[in-house]
Amino acid sequence: MAESEVKGDISADDWAAAMAEQTPVGGAADSGVDAAGAARAQVFPELHPDAGVNVAPERLELILDIPVQLTVELGRTKLAIRNLVQLAQGSIVELDRLAGEPLDVLVNGCLIAQGEVVVVNDKFGIRLTDVIAPEERVRRLQR
Repeated sequence: MAESEVKGDISADDWAAAMAEQTPVGGAADSGVDAAGAARAQVFPELHPDAGVNVAPERLELILDIPVQLTVELGRTKLAIRNLVQLAQGSIVELDRLAGEPLDVLVNGCLIAQGEVVVVNDKFGIRLTDVIAPEERVRRLQR
């Protein structure tokens, strides 16, 4: 079997051309920055907490359709497996929050706001009472 058949329709010349694209261009080798790294820096600028989160609307358009998981957390508790298997309909599980305390609103596991439960048209909802500042959200994401 020929080597080109093993790798599909990609010839050695195609591989050489692809590898040449990855090598430093011009004086970039002297500065320690390659062309691909410079291109990435232009496409994906670093987010620094001190720089704010002002993003051009056309750049924001790129991510607006990405789904995220929004979770509202009423409270937490730790249970031993012995107590977990004993739970049945009507069992009460004590949580670490007091009645009336705000609920946490998390997006993909990161706290973005706090709020309170509301009922709208027979469905539960949450009214946001405190939203974390955008700078603080970015700072928390970088941890």
